[in-house]
Amino acid sequence: MVTPLGVGYIVAVTVLFFLWIYGLVSLYFDVRHKFLPRLYSWLRQRRADPRHLM
Repeated sequence: MVTPLGVGYIVAVTVLFFLWIYGLVSLYFDVRHKFLPRLYSWLRQRRADPRHLM
């Protein structure tokens, strides 16, 4: 027989799992659409600037 505490535990773990997955997906999209373009832009700008070779 399943106790109410056991059911609450399973529900809580399931909710936390989906929140964890949501966080990972959000991190992936932030890195892909926010941080990588800024990094690529900075690298292109740095390569185009001859002063960094001095």
